[in-house]
Amino acid sequence: MDGCGDSPRGLPSFQGKMNQINRYLLRNLVIATLVVTSALSAAIWLTQSLRLVELVVEGGASLTAFFHLAMLTFPTFLSLVLPFGLLAAVLFTYHRLTTDSELVVMRAAGLGPIALSAPALCLGTAVMAACFALTLFLGPAAQRELVALRQSVRSDVSAALLREGTFNELGDGLTVYVRDRLPDGTLIDLLIHDTRQEGIINTVVAERGTLADLDGQPRVLVHDGTQSKFIVATGKTEWLEFERYAVDLQSLRKELSARWVEPRERTLSQLLHPGDTPEDIRFAGRLKAELHNRFASPFLALSFAVIALCALLPGEFSRRGRGNRITFAAVGALVLQAAVLGIANLIGKVPALTPLLYAVAMLPVPLGLWYINRNRVGGRRRPTASAPEGV
Repeated sequence: MDGCGDSPRGLPSFQGKMNQINRYLLRNLVIATLVVTSALSAAIWLTQSLRLVELVVEGGASLTAFFHLAMLTFPTFLSLVLPFGLLAAVLFTYHRLTTDSELVVMRAAGLGPIALSAPALCLGTAVMAACFALTLFLGPAAQRELVALRQSVRSDVSAALLREGTFNELGDGLTVYVRDRLPDGTLIDLLIHDTRQEGIINTVVAERGTLADLDGQPRVLVHDGTQSKFIVATGKTEWLEFERYAVDLQSLRKELSARWVEPRERTLSQLLHPGDTPEDIRFAGRLKAELHNRFASPFLALSFAVIALCALLPGEFSRRGRGNRITFAAVGALVLQAAVLGIANLIGKVPALTPLLYAVAMLPVPLGLWYINRNRVGGRRRPTASAPEGV
């Protein structure tokens, strides 16, 4: 050893130890964040997917369309799940290190509270950047695609007729029964009961049929069947045997009518420069609230990380754990999330609250870091009373 301040030859330097500790903490934090976020996302995804089951059970949508719709729901809620996944990961990781006395060893190695916080702050910054990408770009794009695909599936005539062996009510006055449907789309044993024309009850029975669009009009082409037309006014029934007959289904088709685009579906440009339509003018407050919420809510990821650090780093270490502090941090994060959502909704009516939204989302970071640095382990930064002279 050359001097008292030098490290022995062959041993890593203090900076090397710090890098190893930071990598160790960061690796544990990343793994915990991925596990917790995956579990939360799976639970929420299942609940969201249940709403789409109706398209398969009642609308006859294919499983491919169902899974496509289900996957599009991920970006719409992932920006809300990620901050809570980070919060749980920081609480779990640092609490485990405390109970295993690993943080005591790290403190003994010369790492202060800010140094111990660095890996969590780095991960919080990365999660915040991911949340910005989700709220500003990926989430709105997925929501637009989700709405468009859902409407397309619901307006698909062929999907509505996929249910075999039941009487399908296809609009007012039109009932279609199909015994079976072959892989090539051929319909076997059809019964079509049509009362859409006032005063006439039309019933068609056919051995087979196909769905087709003729000149842009949806129709069922039936073959080798019989048509009975009952005229209410005269009480007479007309019979007709045919080889080929077309049944108009235009009244069934649900066209994708023009609708007002919801704020969460809009791009940044559309929120910054809304149109001059009556709906945009009427709901201008909602558009502004959505815009500011997209920019403010990602900061919650870093704020949640700091809240978790404030609960576990300051104060004396205890192997018995800090259940009360963990509970306080979880409740504090929920209150912070609720406050941001509440203020964001109020901005539409009270624009003066806009600075408060950003303050609530961002202030926990500097305040929490100040608290962590001030309240060191064992209260070493707290002032103590001086002893009387002569003692």
